[in-house]
This record gives sequence, C-alpha cells and structure tokens, in this order.
Amino acid sequence: MSLADLLRTARDWLAIDPDEVTRASLEALVERCESGDRAAIDELADAFAGTLQFGTAGLRGPLGPGSNRMNRVVVMRAAAGLAAYLRATGGHSIVIGYDARRNSDVFAHDTARIMAGAGISAMVLSHPLPTPVTAFAIGFLGTSGAVMVTASHNPPDDNGYKVYLGDGSQIVPPADADIAACIAAVGPIADIPTSDEYVTLDEGVLNAYVARAIELLPPGPRSISAVYTAMHGVGGEVFMRAAEGAGFPVPVPVAAQFAPDGRFPTVHFPNPEEPGAMDLALAEAAAVDADIIIANDPDADRAAAGLRTADGSYRMLTGDEVGSLLGWWTVERMRRAGTPISGTMAESIVSGTLLRSIAEDAGLGYATTLTGFKWISKVPELIFGYEEALGYCCDPAYVKDKDGITASLLMLEMAAHLAAEGRGIQHVLDDLARRYGLHVTSQVSFRVHDLQLIRDAMARLRREPPSVLGGRPVSVVVDLEEGADGLPPTDGLRFAMAGARVIVRPSGTEPKLKCYLQVEVPVDGDLGSARARADIEMRALRGSITEVLALG
Repeated sequence: MSLADLLRTARDWLAIDPDEVTRASLEALVERCESGDRAAIDELADAFAGTLQFGTAGLRGPLGPGSNRMNRVVVMRAAAGLAAYLRATGGHSIVIGYDARRNSDVFAHDTARIMAGAGISAMVLSHPLPTPVTAFAIGFLGTSGAVMVTASHNPPDDNGYKVYLGDGSQIVPPADADIAACIAAVGPIADIPTSDEYVTLDEGVLNAYVARAIELLPPGPRSISAVYTAMHGVGGEVFMRAAEGAGFPVPVPVAAQFAPDGRFPTVHFPNPEEPGAMDLALAEAAAVDADIIIANDPDADRAAAGLRTADGSYRMLTGDEVGSLLGWWTVERMRRAGTPISGTMAESIVSGTLLRSIAEDAGLGYATTLTGFKWISKVPELIFGYEEALGYCCDPAYVKDKDGITASLLMLEMAAHLAAEGRGIQHVLDDLARRYGLHVTSQVSFRVHDLQLIRDAMARLRREPPSVLGGRPVSVVVDLEEGADGLPPTDGLRFAMAGARVIVRPSGTEPKLKCYLQVEVPVDGDLGSARARADIEMRALRGSITEVLALG
C-alpha cells in the first residue's frame, strides 16, 4: 500500500472510530507520517496490515487504532458478527465477562449493546472477574454462549476476545470460520443496531461459582500455610474468598501484586512461567516460612504452585508436575472416599506423558488432544484435564475450561492432607518417579517481533529436520500438520528419540515459537542419581534445540 493510500485508509478509520483515545493516537501517528517519520510509517502500515483475524482463540492482539489492532471498531464488528451467527444458529442469550485490562469493560459493554440491538438477551457480569466465572455462568444461566474480554497472561498492551458456545466450551472448527464469515459480512459500524436494554448482573453468578468451588472439597485436613499472588489480576478476592470458605487458613497475599492493575507494574510479563514473575512470591514464602506457594495469572484461568525444598529454599513446580499431581490427587480422592474410580483423564499433545501412566494404572480412560481447552473439554466422561502451560480443568461438569481457582484449592487440599500424614508434595513426586519412571519436562520459547521468523523456522525444520537432538538419534519425525494420533492437523513437529521427545509449534496466542521437551529416566535405585542424569540429558536437549532453531 502506498503512503497516500495508507493515509487515506487511516483518515477513513478516524471518521468511524468512536474512541477518543485511539482517535487521538491515530491523529498523532498520521501527523508523524506526513512529516516523513519512517518509524511512524512502519507503525501505521502494521496497524492496517489486514484485519485482526478471528480464530479458535477468538481475537487477541495489541491495543491501538487500526484494523490489525484490538479497539472498539474491531470489537464492535466482532460482536455484530457473533450476534448474526447466534441468530442464524438459534441462539437467544449471551453472558459477557471481562478482566481488569485496559478497555476490557468498554469492550464488554459495547458487546452487550450490540447483542441487545440484535435481539439477543445480553447479560454482563457485575465487575472484572476471572475467566472461569464466565465459563461457569454459561451453564448456570443457561445461555447460548459467552464472551470473555481478556488477554490472559499476554503483555500489558494486549487485549482479547474469547468466545464460548452453549455447551460451555470455547469455539472449535467449523464454528470459528462460520463466525469469522459473519464478521466479514458486517457493514459499516454506524449501521450496526444497538440497544441499552441489557442486564448488568448482580453477585449471584459469582456467589454460585464460589459455592460450587467450595463444594468440590469434602471435609478433611485444612492446616496448611500458603502464600498467594494474583499477578495483578482479578483472581485475588475470588480465590481468598473460596479458600477461606473451604476452611483453609487465610493465605498470605503478595501485597504488591494483589490488587487488579492492567499495567502489571512488578513483572515484565504477567505470566507465572516467565523468568522473574514469581520472585516476589518466592521471597514472601521464605519470609513467612510458607508450606506452599499458589499463583494465578491475570484472568485466573491458570494456576502455578511452588513448594519448600529439603534445604528450606523454594522452587516453582512445572506445569507438568502440577498436572501429574492433580491427576494423582483426582484418583486418590476417589480412593479415599470409597467411590468408584471411573472416567477419563486428558491432556494436550505437548504435555508430559506421566498422566497416561497414572490414568491407565488406575483403570481410567486416557485421551490426548490438540493444544487448548477447547479440545480437552470435549473429551467424553472427562474427570480431569490439563495442559502444561499451567491450565487445569478440575470440575468439567461446571467449568468446561481451565480454572485456576479450583486447581489452586485442590493443591491446597492435597498439601493439607499430606501434611497431616507427615508427608509433602515432593514425597508424592518421588513416589510417582519410582513407580512410573522420572519424567522431566522443560520448555524453550523464542519470542519474536516478526512472525515471519517463526514461519521460516518451521519451514526449515520441515525441509531439513535434525537427525540428532541432545546427542540422541532422532528415530521418528511426525509432522502434526498432516494429522497424527487420530487428531486434526495442527502446525507443529514432533521429534522422537529413545527416552526423549521434542515438540516444536508456534504459540496460538503470542508471537512465540515454543519447544516442549521431555526426557524419561528409569529409577532403578537411587532417585538422586536418576535426577542428576535427567538434568544432564535435559540440558543437552535444550542446548541442541536452541542451536538448531537459532532464533536468539
């Protein structure tokens, strides 16, 4: 697009943008472009480089003016398209939730007005609340779907628009393409009918969600000391209320990160997995001698946990460790209650494989799905599902999505029961290693500014796959884009070696290329020796895949 065409497109946008902030930002950018500012021209070109695409993750991207950004124009068009889809498929109602990020409340109420204008009964949650509360609200209210305005753990300048349908789970194909087609058919935003005849809900949905979360935990030991961080998100008050209601001592909050703040001032990225994000929680745990650390991400659909080690220091568990522990605890709770052990456990294709052994040993069904809870939640007879990126579905009958609040409560329950028996979480991890072998997982991520780097890297890997990784010959290369294990195609590659595995795939929500690593070491005797061996093998694997990809 020539500069003249680009400026004309920007001025057309200014004429329809209802947001004073994005209009002012775009006007300033246009002025800089007119003065010949090269950086401004590049920024403007990117802002209008096509349209932010609606897919199985809904919408997610940087806030700002332009068709390739998250803003009121893009969201209003998305809402109008979703309303048309609901009407065409017999939908009648929708519940809308939002987090505390910039403009989340604005996007939520814009959506409600457009839904109401289209004849869809629209209900907005009372204030910024966790994503699992919105997912719970679908079944509780009996709506045809839901929208959650959140960018989860993305950087501060991002926002997103997550869509659920009436079965309570996130959209999957072909619904995503059908909704995208409806959005593409939306005319000028000035012609979109709106109405203020929508309902702002009271605390009833939240109260019911908290009551259900508490109900998950039968009477039992509750003595455990915990430190909790909300990561500047919306989970703090809800988690504290649920933990206290379930009978646990009130966790010690990381005060600097407790109140919702969309700027996320104490962390570089508001994701418990990111380096440095848990530093304040680790320090607080050491200061109060806590038994366990609990963390939620900003929209509280994810949970992280940390434990005190034998030398008194603290370490964060990996997502796979927490997933395996919660899988084990799901079985153990049924055993202790004397209830039939039945159902199916599921995990995403990139998660560690220890859950399979736990499920099969207990006589449970087991399933592997594509990445994302939109797939995990649809597994028949699901009783527990997880993905390694700190997502855990512990109550699929009520929340068909990852839920950081209930996962955190179950971690507290497990820790309290173990403490009452003179044991700890590490004892369970050791027992699982002795029984099923030591499964050590890790992740290498490459964050890029240019998505073409990721496309080029994936093409190069397909064209010239490595023959050796971590000193082990690669025995099998599986292109997940061609479909594998009976699953639909997805962009990714799996490299199998004796006792090890590497999966490489682009992130679906961030500009990252992600590598998921696993080594399996049998434990014949000394667990310490097995851990030392696994550590050496994992370091070799990390170094090898980093060298192969060479993305920084």
